Amino acid sequence: QVQLVESGGGLVQAGGSLRLSCAASGRTFNVYAMGWFRQGIGKEREFVATISWTGGSLLYADSVKGRFTISRDNAKNTVYLQMNSLKPEDTAVYYCAADRRYRVVPGTGVSEYDYWGQGTQVTVSS
Repeated sequence: QVQLVESGGGLVQAGGSLRLSCAASGRTFNVYAMGWFRQGIGKEREFVATISWTGGSLLYADSVKGRFTISRDNAKNTVYLQMNSLKPEDTAVYYCAADRRYRVVPGTGVSEYDYWGQGTQVTVSS
């Protein structure tokens, strides 16, 4: 089993930056891709970004391209999400997720991830 713990959320002003972290523990050798999803009030959980085990494949939702950057440090079993130029519409609970299966292309769907963190709140004010 794998446990994921997110941190770094908070309240920021539009245009500001925030860096989220997700620390994985347990059987991390079973983890391949790791990703970030978010869920706003009254909305479905949506894909934000994902990164392969090697860091060679990265995918982003169109809404965050050019503003968010996902990265990982396997030595620390940690994945990051650097968020710049934040907008009020980025407000949501952000969840870290891990996939226990290898995929040629990292998944972008909720069903493609096996482990989830508790989430961290990100609020962007106008």
